[in-house]
Amino acid sequence: MEAHLIEWLNLLVRWIHMIVGIAWIGASFYFVWLENNLNRSNPREGLSGDLWAIHGGGIYHLEKYKLAPPKMPENLHWFKWEAYSTWMSGVVLLTIVFYLNPALCLLAPGSALAPAA
Repeated sequence: MEAHLIEWLNLLVRWIHMIVGIAWIGASFYFVWLENNLNRSNPREGLSGDLWAIHGGGIYHLEKYKLAPPKMPENLHWFKWEAYSTWMSGVVLLTIVFYLNPALCLLAPGSALAPAA
């Protein structure tokens, strides 16, 4: 029964790792696209460019500051959880694959990662 649980856990964590990895890569591609499409002609003082976009019926106006603006908003969105989730799920996946089932990777029974007999 334990082997089945480990396999299901392995499958679940692999899918989580893949999905959050895709989200991380997607956010990275978005910012590369955003940087490459900034309108840099005649920006306002303190800005290095801006971009107008439409998506889902909404119109967005994005501005890139050269330095931090004089007043930062209280609600600032950070694109960090995609990367953190990918890293954390990867560590959990490594633990499941290499620590919980070391015999699968052909480790010697007496090695440091082998379970106690």
